[in-house]
Amino acid sequence: MPDLKAALAFLLPWEFSPPALILCVGAVLFYVRGLRRVPAAEHPGFGRRLAFFSGWALIYFVLQTHWDYLSQHMFFIHRIQHLVLHHLGPFLVVLAQPLPVLARGLPAGVVDRVLRPFWRNAVTRFVYGVLQNWAVAPVLFVGLIFFWLTPSIHFDAMLNARLYLVMNWSMLIDGMLFWALMLDPRSRHEGALIGYGPRIFLLLLTSLPQIFLGAAIGLARHELYDVYSVCGRAWPMSPLEDQSLGGLITWIPAGMMHLLGVLVLLGRWMHSDQGSTKPGALPAVSLNA
Repeated sequence: MPDLKAALAFLLPWEFSPPALILCVGAVLFYVRGLRRVPAAEHPGFGRRLAFFSGWALIYFVLQTHWDYLSQHMFFIHRIQHLVLHHLGPFLVVLAQPLPVLARGLPAGVVDRVLRPFWRNAVTRFVYGVLQNWAVAPVLFVGLIFFWLTPSIHFDAMLNARLYLVMNWSMLIDGMLFWALMLDPRSRHEGALIGYGPRIFLLLLTSLPQIFLGAAIGLARHELYDVYSVCGRAWPMSPLEDQSLGGLITWIPAGMMHLLGVLVLLGRWMHSDQGSTKPGALPAVSLNA
């Protein structure tokens, strides 16, 4: 019984964030509502539904449970948190191709009065075009990792509540944008911003600096992130052991996510000659109508 109470206590928010709760729970509720309205012939398969729910569950878990406390007191836990926010969570959500279902689940007034006008706005389209440019998106994706892992910046972010939130939200938003660009199920002639081949190249290219960074952190013989010694570690682990584990997480799992993305794209590229509309596929959603 004490173990159950401890487990339930761990699942409670360490630092409650209304935006995180609204985003995660809202996405799931609107998706469930959309599933009820999608015709049977267009219903997404079990794998896609599982990917969507798993992605948001993982994002919620690392943001709104005591995992967030551990991430502020153990470097390797922090690296797992950012692996979820920047790689795994967005990867799973985007892999589910949820926009058609979400569009059916959202109230019509939200789509017509909020989303479509926002998307049609010239500033929105310009910013989106810049962020999703083939040259900018990979640099931003890798650059954020290097930026927040710069020791002096990381020290300030872990001790400043507002900067800490900016760090986590920037990783999540950028992860969603990057994987949406990379895992677009369409080919270039079907409307994707980048073709399959260039995306595969970019995924392989962006994995290299992450491997280098992870190796540099994991093999370092001196403490780089002393903020965890200042705040106190949650478990009795030496700074170098904690740092080495964090480096390995930055090095290997992140690289494997890029390889998985390459495999997904190769599979779609091989079947692209069958056309973009397959039995059971959901139609594309446009906010321009």
